[in-house]
Amino acid sequence: IQLILNAIWTPLFFGAKKLGWAFFEIVVLWVFIVLSIVSFFVAVPLAGWLMLPYIAWVSFASLLNYSIWQLNK
Repeated sequence: IQLILNAIWTPLFFGAKKLGWAFFEIVVLWVFIVLSIVSFFVAVPLAGWLMLPYIAWVSFASLLNYSIWQLNK
């Protein structure tokens, strides 16, 4: 699911210039990453820790997406 959501974001944001839709989509991606992190921590804690840079990056990208969307309204 995350791979598909990652693949969809780029054409939405850069290709179609649908900044609001791209933001909504990246928030959905963020939720799926958090769910993965939680399940990874239960199964193998190290795997959960290794996902933290990924959620940090997607959080930063979400903030940038939102800011660009708001500035271009």
